[in-house]
Amino acid sequence: MSPLRVEITVVCCVLVVLGALPFSSDAQLDPSFYSNTCSNVHSIVRGVIRNVSKSDPRMLASLIRLHFHDCFVQGCDGSILLNNTATIVSEQQALPNNNSIRGLDVVNQIKTAVESACPGVVSCADILALAAEISVVLANGPDWKVPLGRRDSLTANQTLANQNLPAPFFNLTQLKAAFAAQGLNTTDLVALSGAHTFGRAHCSLFVSRLYNFSNTGNPDPTLNTTYLQTLRAICPNGGPGTNLTNFDPTTPDTFDKNYYSNLQVHNGLLQSDQELFSTTGADTIDIVNRFSANQTLFFQSFVASMIKMGNIGVLTGSQGQIRTQCNFVNGNSAGLATLATKESSQDGMVSSI
Repeated sequence: MSPLRVEITVVCCVLVVLGALPFSSDAQLDPSFYSNTCSNVHSIVRGVIRNVSKSDPRMLASLIRLHFHDCFVQGCDGSILLNNTATIVSEQQALPNNNSIRGLDVVNQIKTAVESACPGVVSCADILALAAEISVVLANGPDWKVPLGRRDSLTANQTLANQNLPAPFFNLTQLKAAFAAQGLNTTDLVALSGAHTFGRAHCSLFVSRLYNFSNTGNPDPTLNTTYLQTLRAICPNGGPGTNLTNFDPTTPDTFDKNYYSNLQVHNGLLQSDQELFSTTGADTIDIVNRFSANQTLFFQSFVASMIKMGNIGVLTGSQGQIRTQCNFVNGNSAGLATLATKESSQDGMVSSI
């Protein structure tokens, strides 16, 4: 998970595992949760996303990333959607999200359509989960029945967003720690990273790898030299850093196993991508090799990890609420600071992978 025109201002985020909220829930989500109350919710969400993706194919990867960034911060509760108010400090201005997340306007379009059909029934957190699955399918990836029944949080947590979301320069140890803090294992890490099989990133996220890796004055030695020259042509040294680059240079808009094949030939775009294959002796190497050799296995593992991630810290029953509008808590729109959608620097699953 990975697989992310919102700009990331990357700062070395210290992962504070002790600050993580409980990563699991005893709640039993159910794909048929809305069968009697909003039976066409899936088709409504799909219709909006399909229409948007015709003019903005990047949006599919961006919506997966939005779900990821929600789940890694106090659970899959829609907290990332909350704007600033007099009482809420929005996660949208956290370092991994500020000028980085995109798709908030699309979620609002979906919510409006769903509310028209089934008012007060479907949570924003469930919309994020459905949007992620539908985005994968529309990119020719695997389909699955999304467990539903989440409710929306009453709070956001910018501090946890700064602590819990990985960065594009994380090494493998840091990546594993970030995922373990959410109850996700090494296979989950590698499988969810496969969301970077489509989507785009801005040069600012990886330009240091091309010219001054780890302040050495040299490029990252794990980069394929031909790929290095290709990236340098797109991202000139000292340039603005806003040029877009495909995560997958082979099939950039298709959800497939080529992410792993790219890692095998050292064509991982971000440092945190290539770490999965180029870290000496890492147990992730075998998983990359298996996913590269067997797309069915990758798809099965990705689905399992997405469902597992989607159950992190969910609110159910009488917890939280069903927000009428995703950007603020019901009855608390006073002082709302409407945040304009900006250009993103990255698509895919996460800030770092």
